[in-house]
Formats: sequence, C-alpha cells, structure tokens
Amino acid sequence: MAPPSLKAAVRRARVEQAEQSSVVAELRGAELARLEMLRDALEPVLAQVPGDVDLFDTGLVPGERPRLFIDMIAYVEMAADRRVYRFVQDTRHGRVILAESERIDPIVEACTNYIARRLVEREKALASDSLERGDVIERPVPVARPVAAGPEPEVPVADVAPPPQRSRWRGWFATTFLFLIEFLGSVALLVLAAGAGYFLWTIAEAWWVANYGR
Repeated sequence: MAPPSLKAAVRRARVEQAEQSSVVAELRGAELARLEMLRDALEPVLAQVPGDVDLFDTGLVPGERPRLFIDMIAYVEMAADRRVYRFVQDTRHGRVILAESERIDPIVEACTNYIARRLVEREKALASDSLERGDVIERPVPVARPVAAGPEPEVPVADVAPPPQRSRWRGWFATTFLFLIEFLGSVALLVLAAGAGYFLWTIAEAWWVANYGR
C-alpha cells in the first residue's frame, strides 16, 4: 500500500475548507485543487504515450473557469456545483460531454480511452497519407556474394586429335592390297598372253611341218 501523500491531503483540506466558504476565490482554489489531483492521476497514463506523438500537451489553465487540457480540443472542468468533474470535447457541432463524475477514477478511465482513440485515429491518418502518396516500403534484397572462381582450364586453340594408328595402318594395307591385285592381274594377263602365243606358235609349227616338212 502506498504511503499517504501530504500534498494530496493538503489539496483535500483546501477543498473541504472552500466548500464551507462562499468566497469565490476559495471556491476557485478548490476547483484548481481538484483538477491538480486529476492531473497527478493522469501522469502514469500520459507517460506511456510514444515519444514521437505530440498530440497531448496536458496543462492546467487557471482562470474564471479552470480547465485541465488533455489536448487542443478536450479538457476537464468542474461543473457548476464545483464537485463534479466534467470531461468535454470541442467538435464542429459544439461541445460534447464525454464523462461526468464526482470521483476521479471514472474520469481517468474516460481520459485514457480518449487518448487511445486519438492514437488510433493518428495511425489511420498516417496510413492514409502514405497510400495517397503511393509510398512503398522497400525491403533490402540480400545480394549474393560472388564466389571466388578458380583459374579457368586452358583450352588449346587448335587441338585436333591425331587419327588413330589403326586407321593409318588400315589405309596402308588397303593401298598395298589393291596394288598387289593390280600387279598380279597384270602378271596373269601376261602369262595368259604368253601361253596363248606359245599355243598358236606350236599349232602353226605343226601345220608347217605337216605340209612342207622341215
């Protein structure tokens, strides 16, 4: 349990004292004291607002009707009886009462809900502006690092494989075989011609001997 706060006790004492008096200044002081207590209760909520959001500039403005501003269009003031908190928002259609209560807790809850709605409206407005401008969030694409390539193999420019030895020998044998066939054919033709000539000469010789003798 939190220890009692002397500061809050002094404010409550001022309120009680002002309620028993009809002096306007003291009544105004009571209003300020009540609004200060509400401001202290809202500090933990406002501390959770993101640092880049400048919508909420809470401030207590004294005057004939003291007001605790939550932002530029919403504030809390005391009702005519100076006991009831009244949470008001200015709109295009006039003032709208968002909450009323004699206790602080309901007003703190109403202010918290209002702050949350304003944050959501801000997010929607930013998203709408981005879509109208056509903003596209580009994510970096990972670039593959080149792999160090080894030395390329040397390819000979005119590296023609020599013909196989078997093909060379086969050609030589074929040529030699054809030559032998031609040679043997020529020899055979000569032998046949010589044989034919000898045969004819023998016949002629026999005919001569038979007719004329030696």
